[in-house]
Amino acid sequence: MNLFHLFCSVVIPVTFAVPCLAAEVGVLREISVPAPERARDLAVTVWYPAEAGGEPVLVGDNKIFKGSSAFHNAPMIKGPFPLVLMSHGSGGRIEGMTWLATELAKAGFVVAGPNHPGTTSGDSTPADTPKLWERTQDLSAVIDALTAKPDWKSVIDANRIGVVGFSLGGAAAMEIAGARANLEAFARYCDTYTKWDCAWFAGGKGYINDEPVKVDKVDLRTLDKVRFEQSNLDRRIRSAVLVDPGLAQAFEAESLKEIAIPMSFINLGSTGTIPEAVIADRLAALSPKGSYATVTDADHFSFLPECKQGGAELLKTFGEVDPICSDSGSRSRADIHAELTRLIQDALQKTLKDHQ
Repeated sequence: MNLFHLFCSVVIPVTFAVPCLAAEVGVLREISVPAPERARDLAVTVWYPAEAGGEPVLVGDNKIFKGSSAFHNAPMIKGPFPLVLMSHGSGGRIEGMTWLATELAKAGFVVAGPNHPGTTSGDSTPADTPKLWERTQDLSAVIDALTAKPDWKSVIDANRIGVVGFSLGGAAAMEIAGARANLEAFARYCDTYTKWDCAWFAGGKGYINDEPVKVDKVDLRTLDKVRFEQSNLDRRIRSAVLVDPGLAQAFEAESLKEIAIPMSFINLGSTGTIPEAVIADRLAALSPKGSYATVTDADHFSFLPECKQGGAELLKTFGEVDPICSDSGSRSRADIHAELTRLIQDALQKTLKDHQ
């Protein structure tokens, strides 16, 4: 598994000028959202501020990763609250981001994210990975569904919607905020760069129905150029947080200069250690309302949930060679997550909380 294709994606809490609003975190797991462009429904998880009640569950818990506590079907607290969309990374699942989503819900956000078909754990191929237009359509479909449902109208403030994405999810978040990609620029980048996303496009193995399958190399120049380069802007998005955004070398400078909303970029690592595939300082500088921060003693894997004892050894038995349960420096993953939470919380607080 290469760095670009792993359990990835994100969102984090906002602190308002009032105490925490949620007695509990409620969760609705795998609600079905129509996605006309997919010809199948999306499996979406929603976290929300809740009153006491519901069934206690651990979301995202498995043999490798620790889950986070929430209450299934807990009574909703009447809002309205801002809505934050999450987009996971290539080969990830939205449940792997629950450590962030629960904190957002505690702070007074409704958080929703789909498992993106074709780039989700157990359903992921190199050919589907660069189709960012499919991911942005997924995110827009989630907004459509939640803002139209009568039982959500008193809970969600449709005028305060943000998006947080990690890795490939970060690229999708950039596009739904208005960034546009250039196919030839991305193809030229992968002509010479042989790691990360470009290594994944070189083919070898993908996953369909949880089974490994042999896949051919992806010739990026054969992608649908019109769709790859189209605008996927959804003007309902008022703020974007991008963590280690994928396809960083593909985006058109002029499109970034036109983005009117706040764009908060975060890289995992220190200057000189951040891979070319996701480095975002230039992207932030081009964005009129862009900001940039780094998290030291961290790497791309640091965004994954905390690993359980024995998780690293278990991964080795699956043939995993990347240090998914290790981080670059001496900091614990919990400490890195805490810093990420503070950074994203601050960004969303500044950009969404006052727009009521």
